[in-house]
Amino acid sequence: MLQLKKLALTAIAGLFVANSVMAAELTVYTAVEAEDLKRYAEEFNKAHPDIKINWVRDSTGIITAKLLAEKNNPQADVIWGLAATSLLLMKSEGMLEPYAPKGVEKLDKKFVDKSNPPTWTGMDAWVASVCFNTVEAEKLGLTAPKSWKDLTKPEYKGHVIMPNPNSSGTGFLDVSSWLQMFGEEGGWAYMDALHENIARYTHSGSKPCKLAAAGEIPIGISFAFRGAKSKADGAPLDIIVPEEGVGWDMEATAIVAGTSNLEAAKTLVDWTVTKEANEMYNTGYAVVAYPGVAKPVEFFPENLLEKMIDNDFEYAANNRKAILEEWQKRYDSKSEAKS
Repeated sequence: MLQLKKLALTAIAGLFVANSVMAAELTVYTAVEAEDLKRYAEEFNKAHPDIKINWVRDSTGIITAKLLAEKNNPQADVIWGLAATSLLLMKSEGMLEPYAPKGVEKLDKKFVDKSNPPTWTGMDAWVASVCFNTVEAEKLGLTAPKSWKDLTKPEYKGHVIMPNPNSSGTGFLDVSSWLQMFGEEGGWAYMDALHENIARYTHSGSKPCKLAAAGEIPIGISFAFRGAKSKADGAPLDIIVPEEGVGWDMEATAIVAGTSNLEAAKTLVDWTVTKEANEMYNTGYAVVAYPGVAKPVEFFPENLLEKMIDNDFEYAANNRKAILEEWQKRYDSKSEAKS
């Protein structure tokens, strides 16, 4: 009889634990494009219908600042889709829960944190490029730039838009890559010259390309997949890969240390590294973490992958605060108002 009681109690406890996981709600912070969030939740819920995702979405810089501000009182359970450079910063602050998701060994190793167990896992990579509206450029008599340095020529004055790195992960990977490619002094000198030609800085990484696609500006510094997507939709764009090389970052996922929903958070993070999840990422990004999944993307520049710089993520993460403060001081006067 005692044994039966024990078994019954164990079964009830098991059901209680199962139900607590199944009925969980997760607060998930993300910088994934807003248009993709519904699809991400729907795909996850096909496999796990009883875990509800409550999204908190903003641009990379704003989500990063929010997480850092909440360090001592975390509000998020999981980060799903934030720049790896931001997650490296949080790792150094002890804000992430180490966890090796089931199947993580199947991912390309450069998409996985080197710690054992890892604190974050990569999803996909996005790569800088220049969106050049050929119709608008012809009206203005502009030649197509071939390099980053070309964008400082007087002919482009007032015809270039790029993202603000304090708000946008795309903007930060641009600035970080220029400092790596041209050196500290050369990088800031380059940005001083580029600033002369900038019409304004946006708070979104995709917006400069969207504006170029719409003909509102001839040149938008953005990311390649956005350009390919706009061109596939009929925009008169050339997607230019500057000859010096291009910066890139990866979107990544992590569990926030101290979450009270750890089991549900692990369930979500396990799913984020699956082949199915990577197939989903591939609809928005040409480069994904799971080998063999990525399909060719129409109009994606052929030489882009070989032009990706050997990105020093540690440099970018460790110097992020100082770089952003310096950028703000020098160039923020041309940033558009935040909506």
